[in-house]
Order: sequence, then C-alpha cells, then structure tokens
Amino acid sequence: FINKMDRDANDTFDLLDEIEKELGISTCPMNWPIGSGKAFKGVYDRRGKNIYTYSDTQKGTKEGETEIIDVNDEAAVTAHIGEDAKATLYDEIELLDGASAEFDIDLVHKGELTPVFFGSALTNFGVEIFLKYFLEMTESPLPRKADIGIIDPAEHGFSAFVFKIQANMNKAHRDRIAFMRICSGKFDATKEVRHVQGDKVLRLSQPQQLMANERKILDEAYAGDVIGVFDPGMFAIGDTFCEPKEKFMYEGIPTFAPEHFARVSQVDTMKRKQFMKGITQIAQEGAIQIFQELNTGMEEIIVGVVGVLQFDVLKYRLNNEYNVEIKMENLPYEFIRWIANKDEIDVDKISGTSDMKKVKDLKGNPLLLFAHEWSIRMTLERNEGLELEEFSRN
Repeated sequence: FINKMDRDANDTFDLLDEIEKELGISTCPMNWPIGSGKAFKGVYDRRGKNIYTYSDTQKGTKEGETEIIDVNDEAAVTAHIGEDAKATLYDEIELLDGASAEFDIDLVHKGELTPVFFGSALTNFGVEIFLKYFLEMTESPLPRKADIGIIDPAEHGFSAFVFKIQANMNKAHRDRIAFMRICSGKFDATKEVRHVQGDKVLRLSQPQQLMANERKILDEAYAGDVIGVFDPGMFAIGDTFCEPKEKFMYEGIPTFAPEHFARVSQVDTMKRKQFMKGITQIAQEGAIQIFQELNTGMEEIIVGVVGVLQFDVLKYRLNNEYNVEIKMENLPYEFIRWIANKDEIDVDKISGTSDMKKVKDLKGNPLLLFAHEWSIRMTLERNEGLELEEFSRN
C-alpha cells in the first residue's frame, strides 16, 4: 500500500521501479492514482474499470464523499477530474495494460509478485478498497512445522506462537503484552494452557484484540487469529503454547545478525536499576540485541542493531519510558557469528584475531564479534572443528 498520495509524490512508475529494484520482486498495480498532492483526484480500479474520486476527510475526522465513475464514461470523468487529468490517466492505463505484470495469486504466494495499492490512510481513502482485495487474496491458516512434525490448524488442538513482545503500551500501568498467533484449534480464555519453554501450565491473563487505541477482551479465538495477552515477564519471542496434555515447540523466528554495535551506559549511575530494566525489556521485544563480555556480569552492555536508526529509538525510549539518559560509544565491529557447536568447543580457548571479541547474549549463548570479514576466515582456520552461524532463531 503506497500511502500519502494526497501529498506530492514521485512519478508513480518510478515508485514501482524502486520497489522492484530494492525488494527484487515484480509489482502489479491493482489500482492507479490520479495525480498526487493537491492534484490528487482519486484512484482507478483496474479490475472494475471504475474511478473512485477523492475528497478530503480532514485527517479522518469526517466521512469522505467518494463517487464511483465508469472510466469509459468520458463526459463524467472529465466533469470530476478535469480534461488534463483524464488525458494523463488514459495514457497511463494504456501503458499499464500493455507493460505491467499480470496478476497471478500463485506468484503472490510464492513471494515473486506483489499487488500494489495507492491511497491516503490518514484521510481514510483507498483503505477499504485495499482491505476488500486483501480479504480475497488471503489464505486460510496453513500447517506449521513443530519438533513433532506438521501441526494441522483444523485437526489439532489449541496451539499458539509468540511473535512479538511490546512493553509500556499503557504507560500508566507499565503493562507488557505478548502477541501470539493462534496456529491451531480454538483458544478458550477459561481454560489453562501449557507454556512450553517455561514448562508451566497456566491461564493466559487478559486475552485481547487490539485495533489502533482500542482494546477488546476476548473469550475465544481460532486458528489464524492474533491476540495479545498480559506478560508478567516470563514470555519471549518464539515461545510456544499448547494444550496442557501436550508438549511440543514450533520453529523459532530467525534472528538476523546486527551490523552496528555500541557500548551503552547510563549517564546517572543512580539509575542503574531503571537502565537495566529498560534495556532488557527493549531487547526482549526484539528491537535490539544486547551482549556482555564473556565470563563477566552486566557491567558492560554492548548493543547490536541492524540499522543505526535503532540506536536513536533506544535512546528515545529509555529517556521517554524509563527516564534514563544514556551515552553510547560506537564500536568497530561489523560482523557477528553464533557458535553452532558451543557444547563441543571450549570457548575460552578459541584463538582469534586482534579485532575479535568474545561475548554472550541474554540466554548465555557465546558469540564472536569481528571488525573485518577476513578475521572470520582466519579464526576458523586457527580453530579446527569450530562451526559459526550467521544467524540464530528465537
């Protein structure tokens, strides 16, 4: 969904070309914008061959008046969008029909083609069109791989998978929500479930569905649904829930290697407790990864991120949500590797290069940081039997 068409935008064909180059995926516009910015007149629905006219909703505070016009009714099109916009639209439709990729749902499911929609979410224009198409394209819940085999969403009993943790969604209550996808069966709020990683049978507290700022308490949910539950601090991304009599785990979510690292500490040493609580919770959400020196405590915190903007997010959230100011010292490391055979290798005896650093993650797993890619190869050559991985799973 390409948003903010009510603001000046790049040429639409250039936008599609950028998506294809950056993401390596073909595009198929399902609708087409008529102008942008102050000249934005609406969108053309390619399948229905209708024009949906745009009217400002004053940032969603009032209902817009959208008219649907047959694109072949030239007089009506001219009356609503003007002669110049009509001529441009007709030329672009001709080019689209001759040059754009055909819509193929199988290619969409394979990740080789993406449908593209245009609109303005803030003014609530084009969103309903997008959602209607989305409902047509979406599939029923698919089977998911677990350590006991494939779990069928319809035949198997209740199971769920945690894919996101979010702290401080309600700052007044300092709450922490674990978002989970129901993978199979039916969730019943009155019944107990097994938290596999914690090896505990419990009842999930405050099951809810969230839509923008609204929360709705749920009594039940089914395979394919996403719900949020209160997290007392014992759940993590990748955790599995199932019926009390069962015990199996779903495959974890890949954790991609960070490429930027910094040593982080609090400015006010009296706020060490708030600092540790905040940085640990943000790490548990998956927004950052934190490491510490091997064979030491949490005296030195090293933060790893995929993009440098995540450092700004960390700084803002610690200050805004935990009232902690931090200072950061950028580190020269660019590569990180998990030790795949940690049980077979004496980590303390690993012989590396001068730019290598031994650290461990929140779960105690040993890792190696490198400043240069050649250092990885040299370390592997110096340590026979050492196996390194570029990523791990939660």
